Amino acid sequence: MKTGVNILNFGPGTDPGVLRNWARTVEGLGFDLLMVSDHIAVTPDVAERYPAPFYEPFTTLSWLAGLTTRIRLGTTVLIAPYRHPLLTARMAANLDGLSGGRLVLGVGVGWARQEFAALGIPFERRGRLTDEYLRGIREAWADTADYGERRIPVWVGGNSDAGIRRAVRLGDAWHPLRSTMPWLRGAADRLKAAADGQGLPVPALAPRIALKITSAPVTGPDRLAGEGTIDQIMDDLAQLRLLGAESVVLDTYTGDPSETLRPETAWQALGAVAANLSLSHDASLPATSALPATSALPLD
Repeated sequence: MKTGVNILNFGPGTDPGVLRNWARTVEGLGFDLLMVSDHIAVTPDVAERYPAPFYEPFTTLSWLAGLTTRIRLGTTVLIAPYRHPLLTARMAANLDGLSGGRLVLGVGVGWARQEFAALGIPFERRGRLTDEYLRGIREAWADTADYGERRIPVWVGGNSDAGIRRAVRLGDAWHPLRSTMPWLRGAADRLKAAADGQGLPVPALAPRIALKITSAPVTGPDRLAGEGTIDQIMDDLAQLRLLGAESVVLDTYTGDPSETLRPETAWQALGAVAANLSLSHDASLPATSALPATSALPLD
């Protein structure tokens, strides 16, 4: 099972230097995948959760591709209706080629009504547009002489039944976001049932889970996967491996924009996970060696 990280490409603490250190830290700790989020118009509903500056994903990942050598690069998730499918197909194929075949294209339908309005895209048609655009992207990529021969993995986000069905029809993996372990166990069964019902292969499971380390165990039915003591988090990852997850993406962001001013806290949590997973560590990367000691990590 591959392990990735959703890095913060937005917020008051984010600038090119911080993005560089995010990338070097995540790659240096030995993680397999670095992913960023997507917004174009930082309307009030977006800014409440993900304030400016917001670094556009294709631009950001293209730059980070030149600062990294091994780690895969991806989107969690690109809002499919925001860009013409031919534009997305072109940018994704170019980024994949320029990075040496390292792109994972995670896509979703979107949620921000005001952003849809600002872009002149009908919010009510976002699901239908996503299906249409994903088909258009795959049709474009069929021209391998133009777009390249590598099949770029497409992860389809969305925790709803519609998202599951879309992943079966149009994705290589299903990419549910931030849920509990009991929900994920049931969802894996629903994914197989949806594939069987359509007579199609079961796509890979590639969830994005929280990463929030606490000093005391977190109990109760609402505990998110990836939330709790390091032992609880490692058990969650082991359970996801048993469920057949191909990849898991760790998300350190809890919704407070001020977290972007203190990225070292997230990096230390990632360091703790990397140590327990025995990921290889490239000590030549300076951001990694600058991580604070484990005892310095503030715990809730």
